[in-house]
Amino acid sequence: MSAAASAPTPAKQPRRVPKPRADALRNRERIVAAAREMIVEYGAEVPMDEIARRAGVGNATVYRHFADRTELLRHVVLSVMDSVTEHAERAIAVADADPEASFSALRTFVHAAADERIGALCPMLSAVFDLQHPDLLAARDRLDAGTEGVMARARSAGQLRADIAVGDLMVALSQLTRPLPGTGCMEADRFVHRHLQVFLDGLMAPARSELPGTAATLEDLRQG
Repeated sequence: MSAAASAPTPAKQPRRVPKPRADALRNRERIVAAAREMIVEYGAEVPMDEIARRAGVGNATVYRHFADRTELLRHVVLSVMDSVTEHAERAIAVADADPEASFSALRTFVHAAADERIGALCPMLSAVFDLQHPDLLAARDRLDAGTEGVMARARSAGQLRADIAVGDLMVALSQLTRPLPGTGCMEADRFVHRHLQVFLDGLMAPARSELPGTAATLEDLRQG
């Protein structure tokens, strides 16, 4: 056997995936941010070229990052869910450091989640894409854990009434932050935090009344 035949085969090197350029990442972030803004203002059917114009990029750039509207909308949903989860995790850290501040941390979280316009996602979640997509499931699990964690700490501190579940909170957030499409409805934004504060006052322990029905869980909302 020749030396060439007996020589070991060189190990195959893994293919390196090039990192996206910084300007490409910035464009992607601008597209997602523009899509979020326009969905809140006009609904999920806003034209892609209008999103490109708001982001300050060309249509080709949008489609280079996102194959179609469904993919873009999925990333909008993921962006909002991740941001709300980060707010929840910060609130948990505050409550863990000072249990007496647990309800204050819950208030801060709820108002921050409202600013993310989480209610604007609801129409999209019901229609436009696969809710079992692995990225969405992972983001949902993180959001669920964060929201339940904030509420659990306020409840353990005796500051949150016991007959409230995370679904009750999410219903209020969704309803108060889901604008009707059209710029004429944006004036209602100035009342969101005021009405959230009234709602949050009603969550404080001790409860001043008995709530009808049963507490709403996240599973109740998904089945509905």
